[in-house]
Amino acid sequence: MAKNTSLYFRIVEGRNLPAKDVSGTSDPYCIVKVDNEVVARTATVWKNLNPFWGEEYTLHLPMGFHSLSFLVMDEDTIGHDDVIGKITLSKEAIGSQAKGLDSWMNLTRVDPDEEVQGEIHLSLELLKDTVKSSLRCQVIEARDLAPRDISGTSDPFGRIIFNNHSAETSIIKKTRFPHWGETLELELGAEELNEEGTVIVEVWDWDMVGKNDFLGKVEIPFASLHKTPVLEGWFRLLPLGNNEADASGKLGALRLKVRLVEDRILPSTYYQPLIELLVESVEDSSALTMLEEVTTVESRQDVAMTLVKIYLGQGLVVPFLDYLNTREVNHTTDPNTLFRSNSLASKAMEQFMKAVGMLYLHEVLKPIINRIFDERKYIELDPCKIDLNRTRRISFKSGVSEAEVRDFSVEMLQTYLTSIIESIVSSVDQCPSVMRVAFKQLHKRVEEQFTEPENEDVKYLAISGFFFLRFFAPAILTPKLFQLRDQHADTRTSRTLLLLAKALQSVGNLGLQLGHGKEQWMSPLHPIILSSVASVKDFLDKLIDVDHDIVSSVPQRAVFMPSVTVKEGYLHKHKAEGPQLLSRFAFKKRYFWLTSETLSYAKTSDWQVRSSIPIQRVCAVERVDENAFQQQNVMQVITQDNDGKLNTMYIQCKQNVNELNQWLSAIRKVSIYNERMLPSFHPGVHRSGKWTCCLQADRAVTGCSRTHSAVTLGDWSDPLDPDVETQMIYKQLLQGRDKLRKKYLETEDADPTSSNKETRISPDVHPDGAECNAPPTRPGQSVAARLLVVIEDLEQAHATFQLREIEDATRVILNP
Repeated sequence: MAKNTSLYFRIVEGRNLPAKDVSGTSDPYCIVKVDNEVVARTATVWKNLNPFWGEEYTLHLPMGFHSLSFLVMDEDTIGHDDVIGKITLSKEAIGSQAKGLDSWMNLTRVDPDEEVQGEIHLSLELLKDTVKSSLRCQVIEARDLAPRDISGTSDPFGRIIFNNHSAETSIIKKTRFPHWGETLELELGAEELNEEGTVIVEVWDWDMVGKNDFLGKVEIPFASLHKTPVLEGWFRLLPLGNNEADASGKLGALRLKVRLVEDRILPSTYYQPLIELLVESVEDSSALTMLEEVTTVESRQDVAMTLVKIYLGQGLVVPFLDYLNTREVNHTTDPNTLFRSNSLASKAMEQFMKAVGMLYLHEVLKPIINRIFDERKYIELDPCKIDLNRTRRISFKSGVSEAEVRDFSVEMLQTYLTSIIESIVSSVDQCPSVMRVAFKQLHKRVEEQFTEPENEDVKYLAISGFFFLRFFAPAILTPKLFQLRDQHADTRTSRTLLLLAKALQSVGNLGLQLGHGKEQWMSPLHPIILSSVASVKDFLDKLIDVDHDIVSSVPQRAVFMPSVTVKEGYLHKHKAEGPQLLSRFAFKKRYFWLTSETLSYAKTSDWQVRSSIPIQRVCAVERVDENAFQQQNVMQVITQDNDGKLNTMYIQCKQNVNELNQWLSAIRKVSIYNERMLPSFHPGVHRSGKWTCCLQADRAVTGCSRTHSAVTLGDWSDPLDPDVETQMIYKQLLQGRDKLRKKYLETEDADPTSSNKETRISPDVHPDGAECNAPPTRPGQSVAARLLVVIEDLEQAHATFQLREIEDATRVILNP
């Protein structure tokens, strides 16, 4: 049974941070680490002790994790950035809160002895005979140790301690992946064999000057060595444990939202009955109706996204959305309130547009958004907010008046808005076919429900409400959340984007609400908004002028279309050929394109000749240690040719760690189903006859660190995974099982528990699920009864698999 771990976190804001600069303020940003690996970096908020970030991330961690850390830093233009403080949350602390954490947390000081990471490979054995007894410890190797030296490495040695006995390994210099292969032996007295002490194995960084630095420790109960002849394995290094929480809040606080979703995924066949019920419900709507009834407000968005993915995978996303939209339309009497609530239908349409239309949105908006960020104009229409000190010289006069600022702002906003509208209304052919068909069905349902002449525009408003108000306008308002930009906009650009988003919302409303709101200062844009209504209607008419059958002939998820570019941009490729250059000259700027079939690159974006790597040959995509090239944010793409030879391409992301993580995640997603993925890799580079990471001479030696091929950032491009998605729906139904039973089965004469026993999957037959089939159904059995049986079957299957895991673990302990 596979495990699926997803971590959701949002860095909301900070307060009362200490001043680190001579100006009496700070320039704070946050670094997020999972088990000491940097997974995200927020934008820097300049000169602010109470910063607001509002940045959120989703991280998929199939192998699990131990801790999540948030470090608040003060950015310095010259020299190293200052550490303000940190917050560390253990996996257990996050998982103990079913609804997640959402609170202010005080920052604590950073203690070097607590900043440990990595694992050590040990073999311990208790030797007893009539002459003497001893404790033998083989210190084999360690991996991913914390860097303690300025070179980005350490000089590690190991030490074993029991009672007053101790022994040390040799020192291996300049490595975070040492291979000792040494045996340490402690002679023990007869009286010591009965003691209940603890065997401690420590790892230290040797320093020629000053005291040695602590790298971590392992504690093993001495009693366990009596039970197990040889105890061998990889052990996680732990901190000293002497840190004290800064409860006084002198270092300030962060407001964080963190939620952990951890599931055990059954074999696919166990989910088939639930999938079949959901597929059937497209025709009779029963199972979907019941699911909607037990979906809470908090989980509605997650359920909507999961259902969209399930029906995309089944090729039934259009009928699914048609069912929800028809239900919503038929229950609406006032057309002015149509789709205005956060119903399951509204959420499903939003998530659907993100799932299939994000690349389309990028193609339409990205050039304009980039232009706005690059020009960074001071734009303001609200007379109460115009600040003459913030504007650059607009005219050649000594000063600038409010009227001049306003006129300039109107001109720039008209220019930007015109470009946005023209880009949208000319994009009919670029819009994914499945989106167009879904909107066509929505148009039909609204037209059938609201036939009165005065409701002529409702059929347009229904589509534009989603298309403009819930898709394009939010993307303009917060480009980072739609991956249009790597960082949030600064205050000036953010205000421009807000004004444009407001104007585009009015365009989506077909100008019907103009002049009725409080913001009368937006009136200079009313003419351009009203003049665009005709072109918007014409665009919507063309958008839904599509053959319904076209959906079945094309992939419904754009990311899997071979011709579509999933990610592109300038990176720096390491020049492996020819004489070895200095590190900073060895990386050459190249433009990269990533599709589901190839990773290609050329000198520029319009260069005709491209070099390509087939995605099917990718067997690992990993980070590279900074000390390998003395460069930050370097990754490696390892490929295997037909002869089995491994080739490595090193690529540097110049911008920041976020760009590195996005490229790592994107390449891992398109190669996630490759068959020849490597279990280990070298985080260093082979230079001067040895690996810089583990110092091994053999170029072909097995990697010294584990790969992270399935660790990805969660976003619209996540591959479809029917088992994970159906597990989420099962959990939602399980929470609402009592409500369903009470509503649908309390009036039935027969006891559903007893009458349907024969329909359950037997946990004793085919435990791997390979031969299990969907349970048979009784003639006339209600959908509610079938659904409840499916829920109970899945619950029983989970319990059975969990019991087997416990039995297997116990067997390993008793019979190592």
